[in-house]
Amino acid sequence: MTKIKLALCQINVIDDKDANLENARLMINKASQKSDFIVLPEMFNCPYSNDKFIEYCEEEKGSYTLDKISSLAFENNVYILAGSIPEKEDDKLFNTSYLFDRQGKIIAKHRKMHLFDIDVKDKITFKESDVLTAGNEFTIADTEFGKVGIGICYDIRFPELARIMTENGALILFYPGAFNMTTGPAHWQLLFRSRALDNQVYCVGVAPALNKDASYHSYGHSIVTSPWGEVLAEAGQKEEIIFCEIDLSEIKKVREELPLLKNKREDLYKVIEK
Repeated sequence: MTKIKLALCQINVIDDKDANLENARLMINKASQKSDFIVLPEMFNCPYSNDKFIEYCEEEKGSYTLDKISSLAFENNVYILAGSIPEKEDDKLFNTSYLFDRQGKIIAKHRKMHLFDIDVKDKITFKESDVLTAGNEFTIADTEFGKVGIGICYDIRFPELARIMTENGALILFYPGAFNMTTGPAHWQLLFRSRALDNQVYCVGVAPALNKDASYHSYGHSIVTSPWGEVLAEAGQKEEIIFCEIDLSEIKKVREELPLLKNKREDLYKVIEK
């Protein structure tokens, strides 16, 4: 199977876990009617705020959120990439994404590797590392469509990660994210087009909708970009579902026409997975 019907659920996340999960359920049920693979945003059950990460965190075993997403994947016979949630393990918190197959089984998890610690003068300051711990594992999952790679938000700014996932066979790179109103307009689309073009893969980003009542304002603009670096689909800032069919055979075509990966000078440089 080379064609995949994607559904990007740009959820309006509020300060109410049950309401967020009910909203996710409704969107997943609707999206499943026209898709094989559904993607949720970063922190889809939780406001994007350090204090809320602590309040909303869940352990993987017996997770209220993950159990619901597992059931929805099984009931709707779809893959679901559950954006991310604040995951607790022992005394540490992680920003973690989970991929469920059609049977509702977790087939991959990714802990955000690059924590969002920034200070843009007079615009935005945020420091995830005040409460979160960085993950240390590359995440490439096998699906019926082929291999996919998973990063989270700020991870997309690091081309080495995308290249390692590509070198390990990933055909689609997923980055649930929540860029803000400063970095989003400047870099969101540019980064997704660049990572797709650099590696001649599909790149998918899914963000929460803009909630002006929240302390953190998500840029939205969930997006799908092609191996040629084109924008195939893009949302606005409001809550919505974006549907996009992609054809993995396009990757081979583009790589034959423009053999970037073959033309690398690995006698001079190489990205090595440690």
